[in-house]
Amino acid sequence: MRKEQLTQRESEALRHIRTAIIHAGKPPSIRDIQTALGYSSPRSAAVIINSLIEKGFVDRRENGGLRIIKDLPEREHHGRTVDIPLVGSAPCGLPVLAQENIEAVIPVSKSIARPGHRYFLLKARGTSMDKAGIKDGDLVLVRQQSTATNGDIVVALIDDHAVIKEFHRFPTTVVLKPKSSSKEHQPIILHGDFQVQGIVVATIPKF
Repeated sequence: MRKEQLTQRESEALRHIRTAIIHAGKPPSIRDIQTALGYSSPRSAAVIINSLIEKGFVDRRENGGLRIIKDLPEREHHGRTVDIPLVGSAPCGLPVLAQENIEAVIPVSKSIARPGHRYFLLKARGTSMDKAGIKDGDLVLVRQQSTATNGDIVVALIDDHAVIKEFHRFPTTVVLKPKSSSKEHQPIILHGDFQVQGIVVATIPKF
């Protein structure tokens, strides 16, 4: 068996890790994986995880949590999908696509993530864009670019945090507008103290 090939159990574990990251927003524990795979001991689950690490599909963060760095082989070579990095809901002082923020790689159809551009997935938080169809917990597919035109929904980095808002440029200011059913969300008025990280091109509802 080639080193990069996975056993059925390893594939099941990798799918479970990816599902937990997407749905729960965090990787599963060893005991979660033990339960999902039907093992009687956490040691068996730990052996599977160590094997995934050795084969280059998973690694550990400094806090011990797992992240996926390579997708399942059958998806990776399918040809009609491309692996897109899933980053956290906010970068917390790091660039959005810093290695520390990448939680998993998710296969996305090339009809959505069109070749010739770079993309990332970001988990939306809150209700500030619910009238634009972006709800709490949804994933947004973002095309990386540093510019935007009026009316684009952008991911912008402000004070080391990522926000999703509608972009509007005026002669001396930029306004990032919410599109919310709640009046608690107000526009953000900026001058040059922000960075556009990309444009939202698709929303993947929480499921």
